Amino acid sequence: MRVDRWRDDVVPFPTDEAAAYRAAGYWTGRTIGEQFHRVASAHPHDLAVVTSAASYTYSEIDERTDRIAAGLVQLGFLPGDAVLLQIENSVEAVLAWYGLIKAGTVPVATLAAHRGHELHEIGTITEATGHLVQADHPKADLVELARRMAAASPVPRTVLTVGGDDGAADGVADGVVRIEDLGAAIDPADARAVVERVAAEIDGEDVAVFQLSGGTTATPKVIPRLHDEYWYNASAYARRLGWDRSTRVAHVLPMIHNAGIVCCLHSAHSVGAAVVLSSPDPDVLLPTMAASGTTDTMAYPALALEWGEHPTFEAAAASLRRIVLTGTKVTDPSFALFERRGIRVLGLYGAGEGLVMVTPPDDPAEVRQHALGTPLSDLDDVRVLVPGTEETAPDDTPGELCFGGPYTLRGYLRSPERNAEAFTSDGLYRSGDLVAARTIAGVRCLTFEGRAKDQVVRGGEKVNAAEIEALVVQMPGVARAALVPVPDPRLGERGCLFLEMLPGVPAPELTDVIAHLDAREVAKFKWPERLEILDAIPRTRVGKIDKRALVERVGVGSGTPAGTR
Repeated sequence: MRVDRWRDDVVPFPTDEAAAYRAAGYWTGRTIGEQFHRVASAHPHDLAVVTSAASYTYSEIDERTDRIAAGLVQLGFLPGDAVLLQIENSVEAVLAWYGLIKAGTVPVATLAAHRGHELHEIGTITEATGHLVQADHPKADLVELARRMAAASPVPRTVLTVGGDDGAADGVADGVVRIEDLGAAIDPADARAVVERVAAEIDGEDVAVFQLSGGTTATPKVIPRLHDEYWYNASAYARRLGWDRSTRVAHVLPMIHNAGIVCCLHSAHSVGAAVVLSSPDPDVLLPTMAASGTTDTMAYPALALEWGEHPTFEAAAASLRRIVLTGTKVTDPSFALFERRGIRVLGLYGAGEGLVMVTPPDDPAEVRQHALGTPLSDLDDVRVLVPGTEETAPDDTPGELCFGGPYTLRGYLRSPERNAEAFTSDGLYRSGDLVAARTIAGVRCLTFEGRAKDQVVRGGEKVNAAEIEALVVQMPGVARAALVPVPDPRLGERGCLFLEMLPGVPAPELTDVIAHLDAREVAKFKWPERLEILDAIPRTRVGKIDKRALVERVGVGSGTPAGTR
């Protein structure tokens, strides 16, 4: 009997569109677990994951994740159960990801940086029955956090870990389960049978993963990604870049981000390529890239320039064929660092809501440096509309990027009010990103022109201004608060907080604001890093806070692409 846990909560693709995607062969009806097993069966001895310490073949990853899935089923997890994830890049993270999916559970792509403020809301929306954390996280006790969140959850929740020491012979200590130990005693054939039974209960159009939106509201928006469309999204990316079994993809940004899954893990594994995982520390990363023969990677331009100054950079760059530079403007030095070595620099636009655009490797250099890329699918529907309307913006004129297609959501989870305003009348998603259709070096392409959304994008992480403002105005004496982006050469943007105080009340220091947010368990990357006190925050003619005037005051300019969440 097929299980459809989220049927009544997920906005479906229109019937005719879904039929077209199936007819084109883009949607196959298989689960992500089945897709990975097919690749592993075809290339059992090829490398699937490479680290600085060891390498793992497809058959090893496939068998181990079968056992983890069977162990999760033994624990009582059911298809459709949501599991919050707070884990760093590691082979254990890969095992956990595929193990959870094979068990029919739905990974929720929370971040290791999230704290109680974010986790409570996300856990409530998804009714999470599991919480998987990094037991040996160097900056926070995530196990204690997970226990505390589980105790406060209205739904029974199991705490799972990766990393750290084994606290018991069966991997269970103090009610916490080490996912690495799950199913270790189960016969591989028995584990495979369990996984196949689970897969028979799931359809390709069922929810596989919950990603998180970088929207503008204080309440997080949950993005349902379906088995069919999510795997196709990644496999189309691999085809665009020309990947095959010989490809080695190093990823140092958070793997559980949408970019990490679509542009690294699933895409590499869709073609039998290997994923190279390492600490972001260049002393470890660059030698690992060199030793593994890394051919592809992704980085922020400023981070890439830091690599270029490292003594082992030349060895790491020797095997590189392509690098995606994203998250902020691709500067001339960062572009030249790779191009002069014959390494193709590519531009990227990606949204957790679906659309991914990347510049084809054979496009002219000027296009690859300045354009956002082109859609991955011939069935993508990408339009530039006059903001607030459904009229097409003229070429060379900034407009709002709107899109739909075989891997773009049709609605956020349990969010009818947001869905009513987030889509056009014919179902295109309104991104809030401003782009322009231009012709560069004879190629018609899109360029980033700014954002209509009220956000700060710090190192690829989206901070919703309304969320922080609503928290800060709770401080004594604060009449109004406004968060705007300040340009930063390394992170793209940082947050600048403007405050207007009630008469006679002394203004707080930045440390006071940080203490206020810290006490409410707000993730650190959301904290403002600059504070400005004004006698009166400027208003528009209709009485709204004039963010444009504040942006001009701190000299932001066009900002950075929403990019890679």
